[in-house]
Amino acid sequence: MKTALEWKKYYSTTDFKENYIYEGDDLGVRCTPEGTFFRLWSPSAGSVTLNLYKRGDGGEPFRSVSMNRETMGVWSWQCGEELHGVYYDYILEIDGETMRSADPYAKACGLNGGRSMAVNLRRTDPEGWEEDRAPEESAERIIYELHVKEFSWDKSGGFPEEYRGKYKAFTCTDTTLYGDGVHPTGIPYLKDLGVTHIQIMPAYDYGSVNEAGEETEFNWGYDPVNYNVPEGSYSTDPAHGEVRIREMKEMVQSLHSQGFGVIMDVVYNHTYSLDSWFQRTAPWYFYRVFDDGRISNGSACGNDVASEREMCAKFILESVLYWTEEYHIDGFRFDLMGLLDVELMNRIRSELDKRYGKGVKLLFGEPWSAGETAMEGGAAPALKKNIRLLDENIGMFCDNTRDAIKGSALKTKLPGFINGAAGMEEKILRSAQAWCGKEGTAERTDGRENGEMVEKEGEEPELCAKAPSQIITYVSAHDNQTLWDKLDETVPGGDLMRLNRMAAALYMTCQGTLFLLSGEEFARTKDGHDNSFNAPIALNRLDWKKAWEERPLAEYYKGLIALRRQLPGLCDKSADAASRIFGMKQEGGVVSYMCDNRAEGSDTRWKTLMVIYNSRKAAEKVSLPGTGWELLCNDKSSTLWETPAPAESRVSVPPQSVMVLGCVRDALREMKLERRKAV
Repeated sequence: MKTALEWKKYYSTTDFKENYIYEGDDLGVRCTPEGTFFRLWSPSAGSVTLNLYKRGDGGEPFRSVSMNRETMGVWSWQCGEELHGVYYDYILEIDGETMRSADPYAKACGLNGGRSMAVNLRRTDPEGWEEDRAPEESAERIIYELHVKEFSWDKSGGFPEEYRGKYKAFTCTDTTLYGDGVHPTGIPYLKDLGVTHIQIMPAYDYGSVNEAGEETEFNWGYDPVNYNVPEGSYSTDPAHGEVRIREMKEMVQSLHSQGFGVIMDVVYNHTYSLDSWFQRTAPWYFYRVFDDGRISNGSACGNDVASEREMCAKFILESVLYWTEEYHIDGFRFDLMGLLDVELMNRIRSELDKRYGKGVKLLFGEPWSAGETAMEGGAAPALKKNIRLLDENIGMFCDNTRDAIKGSALKTKLPGFINGAAGMEEKILRSAQAWCGKEGTAERTDGRENGEMVEKEGEEPELCAKAPSQIITYVSAHDNQTLWDKLDETVPGGDLMRLNRMAAALYMTCQGTLFLLSGEEFARTKDGHDNSFNAPIALNRLDWKKAWEERPLAEYYKGLIALRRQLPGLCDKSADAASRIFGMKQEGGVVSYMCDNRAEGSDTRWKTLMVIYNSRKAAEKVSLPGTGWELLCNDKSSTLWETPAPAESRVSVPPQSVMVLGCVRDALREMKLERRKAV
């Protein structure tokens, strides 16, 4: 068979592009009462045989048929029967070699994804699925990151034994701590907290967990096998391909009914291994190779998907649209988005907007890679340095803000603004404006085109977003240490609870879309572990007992979330949002700004905000301009706004804390009048 480099040269020829780029939308299997239709794209195959099975694993085929060669590299076969529940795979002869492959375009599969399954998707819809809708948008989107298994594994959650670690746990809407009937866990807990969107970590079919193995097996799931099929280990019956589909739909339906949008974590930048269905049906087409023959490995997972190639881009786009249409998914978080190209990301954004409305479906990702990638044809990677090439409704995780607040996620002992680092004031102010309103400079890459992984102390690149809609503001995610563990590492023996409250209040008073790791609000710890992707479930699980032991911290988060929704000046995602922030001051550990909080159609009580960040270990006196100020939040309480009391003209901001004040008068206008009088 040809080498990887020989295949690469072949796919770049005019002949290949003119004769094998298929534009139809019917690859895979369509299964209906009128018949079943199989279509596979394998342009270099000399022959393709379709095998049909009664089981998803083991056993010989009960029928084998030769497929028909069509134009543009497509092979097809059809019959007049509805083959719902029938499993299948292909035998291909390519370049003198014979290989077996499942269907890369499959919508269902058997145990561990080794065989595909024909499925009439209408027969997998739960009752009421046609009426399922996402909840109406609220004043702000606040994203809460969850892993399916972590969510319900711990006994303290009070979930039924048979649902623990499964999709079905999300259909339980009245769980309490050990079933005590008093302390909400799971869905009712999240409703009370006030988050609006649940981001589910990878729930497509992935390869690192044996679906027939022990229930304690664990992995985050960033290793795709079948992109368009739900993961079977989260279902109650992974051996029957239709069950996982129905139960994932039930999860989405339940979350929608409880008022949450659902975001899916997707990994289109690499596959579990190079020995994938992509590779077996179209050798090296879907993967990047350097001109010297080296396999591209910017993912650090052994391969990079070639998103810039026509049929690969088509696959990714259609996959995203499939999840929105068939599973009613409300948004997507792209793993290592920096390995995908700008053109594809903008195309996905455009197609989602056409179908659902501008910006309705959330779209964001990690604007970095893990190393150099062999992107072809002059395509621009969706890295942080290229943020202004991306649509304003494609967001990026802002590691600039994350690291400015608590210190580098990669250098665990390096502190940030809240835990003792000097010289972070300017970055904190830029974070408040979601890194908008100032032209940036090109990002350093030192040859690896990776905004995060090539970070060097003192050489952080400038960032300039088009609008806050491009910025995901956060301090912790599944990657790296939890916020609590990072604080413990950098301030051993310090008042970690105070610092945790400060971190929360700081990022929740920055513009951008808010995001938090599940359990951050109750001091979640992984014992300092900074990469728990395959650590035991006992380390990764959500500890619902701890959620109630640390209830004061969770209540502080709850108050911040509720306050945020009343502050249109911070919720503004428009290109003009940065201009709302004025009166910015910084001095050795103390940062403050004012914000125009007026908004058309909003009945917010406070016309102007004053936000003060004090990272010093002593209280700081701050004078307030004009009159009419009320204290909304301080180091002890985030719900002072519920019964606002007048603030003195000079306030004392406690050490290592955030203070938020609101003015019932138009402080900006009054300040301008005062200046005119002075002149």
